[in-house]
Amino acid sequence: MARNPSRPRNARAMGMNPGERFSIFGFFKEVWGELRRVTWPTREEATRLTVLVLIVSTAFGLFLGGADLVFSWVMEQLAGT
Repeated sequence: MARNPSRPRNARAMGMNPGERFSIFGFFKEVWGELRRVTWPTREEATRLTVLVLIVSTAFGLFLGGADLVFSWVMEQLAGT
C-alpha cells in the first residue's frame, strides 16, 4: 500500500517533539496565541477591500455572462436552429 504524501511521517513533521502527545487544549492555546500576533486590518481597509472584491466579482461575472451569450448565439447559428 502506497504512503499518502500529504500525511506527515512522524510527530516532528507535525511540529511536535517526539515524546509530546497531542492535546486539544494545547492546540487551541497555540491557535489563540497565533491569533493575538495577527495584524488585523482596520475597518476602513476591510471595507475598501470588500468593495473591491464585490466590484471585481461583478465585473468578472458580467464578462463571463456576456461571453456565454455570444458563444450560445454562435452555436445556435452554426446548428441552424
